[in-house]
Amino acid sequence: MEKLAKLRDALTERFLERDEVIRGMLAALLAGEHVLLLGPVGTAKSMLAVELCRRIEGADYFGWLLTRFSTPEELFGAISLRELERDRYVRVTTGKLPEAHIAFLDEIFKANSAILNSLLSLVNERVFHNGESATPVPLITLVAASNELPDEGDLMALFDRFMLRYTVDYIEEDFRFLKMLSMSERAESPAGLTLADLDDLRARVDLVELHSAWLGDLVELRRRLKAKGIIASDRRWRKAIRLLKAWAMVDGRLQVEAQDLAQLVHVLWNDPAEREEVRLTLQEVFLGHEDKARELLFQAREVRDYALQRWPDAEMAMRASIEAHTKLKRIHAQVHALAESATQRRRRADAVVQILGEIEILQRQILEEGV
Repeated sequence: MEKLAKLRDALTERFLERDEVIRGMLAALLAGEHVLLLGPVGTAKSMLAVELCRRIEGADYFGWLLTRFSTPEELFGAISLRELERDRYVRVTTGKLPEAHIAFLDEIFKANSAILNSLLSLVNERVFHNGESATPVPLITLVAASNELPDEGDLMALFDRFMLRYTVDYIEEDFRFLKMLSMSERAESPAGLTLADLDDLRARVDLVELHSAWLGDLVELRRRLKAKGIIASDRRWRKAIRLLKAWAMVDGRLQVEAQDLAQLVHVLWNDPAEREEVRLTLQEVFLGHEDKARELLFQAREVRDYALQRWPDAEMAMRASIEAHTKLKRIHAQVHALAESATQRRRRADAVVQILGEIEILQRQILEEGV
C-alpha cells in the first residue's frame, strides 16, 4: 500500500483543495465504482482524471465531451464496413470507451437515448453489446462531470450508477490560490501504480476488517435518513461496504475506522441540498456519544458551581457538597458508560475519556473546597 499512499500524496500536492475527491477517486478505483463531479468549468475535473490514469502504468484512458448531438460512434466506435458487408452490425472499438480502463465523460447528462442504453450496460454490467455479442470491457472507473443534475427519468438511472458524488468549486483559500499560480506546468514523472499493482490492491479490499458494530450503526443511519426523507437504494448501501474498506486502504489501514464512515456523505445524497443533512446525521450516529458527554460535562460544571457558591452557614455548605458529590458520581458513571460503549463499538473515545478526566477534577474540587 506504500505505492498507493505515494500516488495519493502526489495527486494531493498537484491538485489543491481536492483531498477528499482524490481519496474518493482512488477508493473508487479499488472498489470498481464510478465517480460524479458536479461543478463549474475550469475546476480541473478532466485534468484530475487524466492525471490519475497517467500515473497507472498500462491503463488505457478515454475522454470525451458529450453534447445533445453526440453520436454512439464518438464513444463506442464506427461501424465496421467489412462486417457490414457480411450483414453484421459490429463497431470498431479501438481507442474508444469499450477498451478503456479509466474514462472521463464531460457533461455526462447530455447523453441522448442513442447512447444511454449502451452506456448503462457498460458502466453497470461492464459489458458492451457489439453486434450479436456481449463483450466484457476492462473499465475500472468512469469519472463523469456535469454542471447540473439530471431531471429526466432515463438519466436518473445513469445518475444512480455513480456511487460517489462530489461537488467541486474553484480554489477558496488565498494561499492555495497563490500556490496554484506559481506551480510549474512541467509534467512530473508519472510514478504511481502498474495495472498489476492495482489488481493486487483490488483483490485485497475484501480482506479489510469491518467490525460488526459498524453494521448496526449503518442500520441506525439508514433509519434516521429515511425519517428525514433521504432515501438510498439497497444497492448503494450494499456497495458502500466495499467502498468503506477501500477508503481504509487508501489511508494505509486494514480496518475501517470512524473517519471512513464519515465519507458516506459523498454516497448517500440524491441532491446537493441533502448533503449537509447527511453530514449532520452521520455526526449524530457516529459522534453522538461525544455530544452527550459534552452535555453531561456542562451539567457537572453547573453542579460544581452550585456546591461551591457562598452558603449562609457551614451546615448548608456541607449538605450542598454531599448532594453535589452524589450527582457528580452519577454523571461520572454515565460518561464512563459512554466511553466503554464507544470502545466496544469501535467509535472514537478519546474526547469522552478527556471529559471523564475533567469530571474527576470537578469531583476533587468539591471534596477539597466544599468543606
